[in-house]
Amino acid sequence: MKIVCLDLEGVLVPEIWIAFAEATGIEALRRTTRDEPDYDKLMKYRLDILAEKGLGLPQIQKVIAGLSPLEGAKAFLDGLREQYQVVILSDTFYEFAKPLMEQLGMPTLFCHRLEADATGKLVNYHLRMPDQKRAAVKAFQGLNFKCIAAGDSYNDTAMLGQAEAGILMHPPENVIREFPQYPVARDYDTLRRYIDEAAARI
Repeated sequence: MKIVCLDLEGVLVPEIWIAFAEATGIEALRRTTRDEPDYDKLMKYRLDILAEKGLGLPQIQKVIAGLSPLEGAKAFLDGLREQYQVVILSDTFYEFAKPLMEQLGMPTLFCHRLEADATGKLVNYHLRMPDQKRAAVKAFQGLNFKCIAAGDSYNDTAMLGQAEAGILMHPPENVIREFPQYPVARDYDTLRRYIDEAAARI
């Protein structure tokens, strides 16, 4: 029994924070998990910038409403789900992800929650649990599944390491250099080939 665990942003959909940075002109918000391995540090940095600029959840959701999955992502995911169980393991938030997940056919998503006040100001974020991607893969393995994982950033590498097979999809050069043990896919045909090869091997 095989489960494919995929990251969301950068693999199936655009990086939401980068899209918001482009929409608002706030270059500092372009920083993502591709740049900062410490997720708590990154989120506090983001929330501080939003507070300083007087921006909150409604403004971010408005930008997200105009986004679409990456080209080919829906067809790739549909084809993958015909043959494998697929779970999206993401460090995004349910308050961000729903419009994009609807466009992807509502695959199963494990992620986190945001806390906003009555005005929409983001006051905190709540991790579902620490190191949730790796923990989810380990839990699936405890249910006697073999896991194939794919992601693009530092926050995916623990998941890739826990899985029976790990794949980097659309990674930046710094992640490739630091994790040369993982094959690199730059398009969905290659990613599907790597997944199928891993499934035959594990």
